[in-house]
Amino acid sequence: MIFVTVGTNEATFDRLLRAVAGLELREEIVVQHGHSAAVAPDGATLTPFLSFDEMTELVRRADVVVTHAGVGSIMLALTNGKRPIVVPRRKAFGEAVDDHQVELAQRLAAAELVTLVESPERLATMLAGHQSDVAPVRLSSSLAAELRSFLAATIAPSPGASG
Repeated sequence: MIFVTVGTNEATFDRLLRAVAGLELREEIVVQHGHSAAVAPDGATLTPFLSFDEMTELVRRADVVVTHAGVGSIMLALTNGKRPIVVPRRKAFGEAVDDHQVELAQRLAAAELVTLVESPERLATMLAGHQSDVAPVRLSSSLAAELRSFLAATIAPSPGASG
């Protein structure tokens, strides 16, 4: 089964979902599309939103997880033993307010934790032979500490945030 998630961001991520809709696969596909257009291959299961427990179960069942470069979605996959295929949202397409997802995805790809797909048009190629199962990442690992440091250095706290 292939599980695709675009998260819960109010901005759409139709570029990714159009690429998924163009896939010619005979596998079960489950797509969490959020606020994006509900497009997917014929026979795919579509849902706008999932509870955390539902999403965790789908990640665990999946042979492949395809996700936007949201920290929560990536960490959910990694902590459940899946190396996700990550397609970052981009500012240029109105999918995000900046390119923080690109930066995060590139860092995690360099650490060989995710498979980065910079352009959704390359998704089909990257799915072929993708090795998804990996040892689960523990949140208490040095990765979590490095991720926290990276986010703290990259993303300024919002005004009035306590910390």
